[in-house]
Amino acid sequence: MRPVALAVTDGMLQFELSVAYEVFGSAPAGVTVPWYDLTVCGSHSVTFGRFRLEPDRGLDHLQDAGTVIVPGWADVDVDPPADLVDALRAAHHAGARVVSLCTGAFVLGAAGILDGKRATTHWAHTDVLAARYPQVQVDPDVLYVDNGSVLTSAGKAAALDLCLHLVRLDYGSSIANTTARRLVVPPHRSGGQAQFVTAPVPDQDGRPLTALFPWIIERLDQPLTVEDLARQARMSSRHLGRHFRAATGTTPLQWLLAQRIRHAQELLEKTDAGIDAIATATGMGTATTLRRHFNRTLGVPPDTYRRTFRTRVRSSPVHATARAQGRESD
Repeated sequence: MRPVALAVTDGMLQFELSVAYEVFGSAPAGVTVPWYDLTVCGSHSVTFGRFRLEPDRGLDHLQDAGTVIVPGWADVDVDPPADLVDALRAAHHAGARVVSLCTGAFVLGAAGILDGKRATTHWAHTDVLAARYPQVQVDPDVLYVDNGSVLTSAGKAAALDLCLHLVRLDYGSSIANTTARRLVVPPHRSGGQAQFVTAPVPDQDGRPLTALFPWIIERLDQPLTVEDLARQARMSSRHLGRHFRAATGTTPLQWLLAQRIRHAQELLEKTDAGIDAIATATGMGTATTLRRHFNRTLGVPPDTYRRTFRTRVRSSPVHATARAQGRESD
């Protein structure tokens, strides 16, 4: 069990609290590994509109948790309670991974946990966070920031993105995707994606890239170029780039690489395929190329990732295809 403490007090946003409770409170159907052990911690009963929440434990329990999550703080012009700030600081000093969702970053800022670190919050409050805590490197243009032991997210939907990111770090891509399917949300948006993007000028159907995305996913084993994508979308490469940036916050090739890496993660978790076979199945070409991009993106080589997140899921159609292409030792 991975102990997670949800720090609550009056003045917190119930959406972000509910998101964390939904993700970490119970395992998705079909996931049999031991799930998180979630505890709600607070110094008193907390009122959210018509609802009252009774904490399981006091704030002193935060320092016993492996991960502490702070939901959004409703009024950023009001200082968070001193007992919460002190307990959060103690938990951080005790080695807990500290996570803020949306404006919960203001609580981390008050505790000094963000000093000298890059962080984000809801785009409407990034200027306030930067002005109040000048030692914090506030980035207004990302969904979430992962500093290892300290993580912060932008608002609302980005809080869910960060929670799924934590599941991916702890349990791997396959289980994170299962969790996302239960929640009926995209399995992964990278933290560096823009908080909001300008809507593209729609084609007649209003969705110029709707058919392109699944077409790409079905062909990840092929050496696709921007010209290939533009030709399939029936638009110029420049026009495609504008639509991609507007829809995803990134370029076609960056998005394509992210899909290849994600597919490689799933194959490493679920199959016995060798690195050469996975490189072929994901369109990376060679094991050297796969290792370079994988290490640069995730910070660990493929074989280390496999040892960390290996599941007992056996042969699948993708597994059989990759295995038929040959195996080699990692």
